[in-house]
Amino acid sequence: MENGFFSKKVTRREFCKLCVKGGIGIAVLPFAVDALRNPVNAAESKEGLGFIVSREALYYKKIDKNTVQCLLCPRSCVLKDGMRGFCRVREPRGGKQYTLVYGNPTAVHVDPIEKKPLFHFLPGTSVFSIATAGCNYRCKNCQNWQISQSGPEDTYNQSLPPEAVVDKTLQYKCPTIAYTYTEPAIFYEYMLDTAKAAKALGIRNVLHSNGSLNAAPAEELSLYLDGANIDLKGFTQDFYSKVPEGDLDTVLNTLKILRKNKVHLEITNLVIPTLNDDMKTIKEMCRWVVGELGCDTPLHFSRFHPTFKMKNLSPTSIKTLEEARDVARTAGLNYVYIGNIPYHEAENTYCPKDGKVVIKRLGYQIIENHLSNGKCGFCGTEIPGVWDTTTPLHNGPVSLQRRGSAYLG
Repeated sequence: MENGFFSKKVTRREFCKLCVKGGIGIAVLPFAVDALRNPVNAAESKEGLGFIVSREALYYKKIDKNTVQCLLCPRSCVLKDGMRGFCRVREPRGGKQYTLVYGNPTAVHVDPIEKKPLFHFLPGTSVFSIATAGCNYRCKNCQNWQISQSGPEDTYNQSLPPEAVVDKTLQYKCPTIAYTYTEPAIFYEYMLDTAKAAKALGIRNVLHSNGSLNAAPAEELSLYLDGANIDLKGFTQDFYSKVPEGDLDTVLNTLKILRKNKVHLEITNLVIPTLNDDMKTIKEMCRWVVGELGCDTPLHFSRFHPTFKMKNLSPTSIKTLEEARDVARTAGLNYVYIGNIPYHEAENTYCPKDGKVVIKRLGYQIIENHLSNGKCGFCGTEIPGVWDTTTPLHNGPVSLQRRGSAYLG
């Protein structure tokens, strides 16, 4: 798994096996090889299993001298000293709330941007990806459950504060940083400070998230984001209650906030047999996306594979995914993709006017690119997205100054 990649000693052969198993882009090799030459000694560096860095959190309110209420996500955990939040990474101490995942990621990789998945954002480029332990969901099908369903005391972590993330991003010539793998909302302070430092140097920031974030922190974060892929896991509260244990309305509101603030937005819907594969509901979801976010919002239907607590189900059939794509296109969406099906034609980007392939993909690789200045190279139709590194960054403040003691939402 991804956790411990840079804090456990592994052989070169083991490393290569991990790369193949995890689908890691070749761009990760220089960073990982450097780590293998200089393996972390937990006894000397205090990094490794259970390495924790705490920092006073944002978005909470003090209730009394030893009780706080978290205002970061809709769970609104009320915590007394000695308790831990649902996300496993936030706790109160003497009337203040602290994050335990500030600058101590458990996963650090260099990936292709297509892995996020972002298909309309700097195609063919590398992205510096980070994640910490913890999550504010309990998805029964989580593919990264070893780290998402753990606290930071249970994972192998390394010291990588915001400035070091930016330095590594520049070192490995990545135009973008991705907050990904687990749920980035739970390492909000770390993500926000890193995004600010990155933006100040012209590095872009993208997010892959479940969208479970209250409005105030979502608004603030969106000032520093250039792109996001949000998992819209289903389109009924019944599904959200049973599978991820989340709140659908919060996710929909986050999507609207990102669109309003002009963050490039893509959506992933993991289609799970018998649970969220009803075409009537998928049709309703697609109509909502068209009406609230626009017909040019890229939508990725992704194939489910049995994992974690859902090994009893079968993989999603290709026929079901193709039917969902047809439903989405009929509803008016111009860019609909199918994921986790190698060599499928729905990996490609098609011009909505002439139907020709403008970006041909093979997995995470770009085979052909017929875009010209963000337009179809055949008919000149504009294809919405972020297509080159000279495109101006999403506007937003770049100050790294933290707010005072009133960390209220």
